[in-house]
Amino acid sequence: QVQLVESGGGLVQAGGSLRLSCAASGSIFSINAMGWYRQAPGNQRELVAAITSRGSTNYADSVKGRFTISRDNAKNTAYLQMNSLKPEDTAVYYCNANLSPNPLVGRMDYWGKGTLVTVSS
Repeated sequence: QVQLVESGGGLVQAGGSLRLSCAASGSIFSINAMGWYRQAPGNQRELVAAITSRGSTNYADSVKGRFTISRDNAKNTAYLQMNSLKPEDTAVYYCNANLSPNPLVGRMDYWGKGTLVTVSS
């Protein structure tokens, strides 16, 4: 069984920083991409940033230059460093991993339960 556990959310003032972590555990054979998504009240879930196993990254236009995604393959962990936070960044942030739990099973998407980030003005 695979689990993704996010941590690092909280309340921060506009202009501040937070660092989110996502640790994948359980039966994991290989992890392809890992990513962060967010969902604000009344909005659809949207991609914030993603990183491949080789380190290629992509970002939503709204966070480019402010957020940085990284990962530690040895620890099956992804990070999201968020700087210059804005009130519009307020959302529940979800970790996603596209991974294979064993060599006989293809890759599937797994999700964490989310961590709340609140940015006050």
